[in-house]
Amino acid sequence: MNSELGNLKQQLSIFAKDRDWDQFHSPKNLSMALSVEVSEIVEHFQWLTEEQSENLSNAKLAEVGTELADALIYLIRLADKLDINLLESAKRKIEINERKYPVEKAKGNSKKYTELDE
Repeated sequence: MNSELGNLKQQLSIFAKDRDWDQFHSPKNLSMALSVEVSEIVEHFQWLTEEQSENLSNAKLAEVGTELADALIYLIRLADKLDINLLESAKRKIEINERKYPVEKAKGNSKKYTELDE
């Protein structure tokens, strides 16, 4: 595992243990908390135009950054609880997506892989 990600995982584990929060950090609870944090990210973009969403103020970017950090923290804790290596899982998923979405069919196309031959 990437040393920075591993260090963050360890830091989060210690943080939770020091506060006796592991009792609350079940996969179910962590996945629900992750969902809430992702919704808080979405809330920042609700009702914005495409252009507005690409030109956030520095203050808004800082707020979004905080929500992204919250989501990352819960994602790392969930993966830790399930003993899933996030980096390896992401690499495997990229390989799967490369097969599902070959460049010659998917380039510039937003269709789902099951619709690329249509």
